Amino acid sequence: MMRRFRARYGAHPLHLLTMLASLALAGYAALKLVPANPLGIAVWFIGAAIAHDLLLLPLYSVVDSGLVHAWRRRGAPELPQAPWINYLRVPLALSAVLLLLYAPLILQFAGHRYAVTTSMSTDPYLEHWLLITAALFGLSALGYAVRLRRSRRQHARPSG
Repeated sequence: MMRRFRARYGAHPLHLLTMLASLALAGYAALKLVPANPLGIAVWFIGAAIAHDLLLLPLYSVVDSGLVHAWRRRGAPELPQAPWINYLRVPLALSAVLLLLYAPLILQFAGHRYAVTTSMSTDPYLEHWLLITAALFGLSALGYAVRLRRSRRQHARPSG
């Protein structure tokens, strides 16, 4: 039964359930947000698509290919080969998304209006973002170290 499902759908049933849950959540959010400000939501959506596709995608593609090229030129031949780029991409992407979402608070552009509206200060946002970024890169480095260690052990085993 599972093989037939995978053959027809192309992925595990958990993937389908996750996609349905995310679509339901997006639908709920749309029902709550769009009636309140349909023009603002449309402008934000179009602006986000343009900013991502025309500005950010080319920018981080160039940075990514530059990092890969630099790593290959400086590659340490004594280390066993282990895929490393995603251990850099994931924390960098998560940190960048957090920065984009909270930029007005992290860079303290929100100022007085935010403090009056929420009765909270914008002061801790930069510190918190830096700590989260450090934790993301630290966890990623730890994951890569574990991966390298496993790779070394497999590489050191005699084949036969």
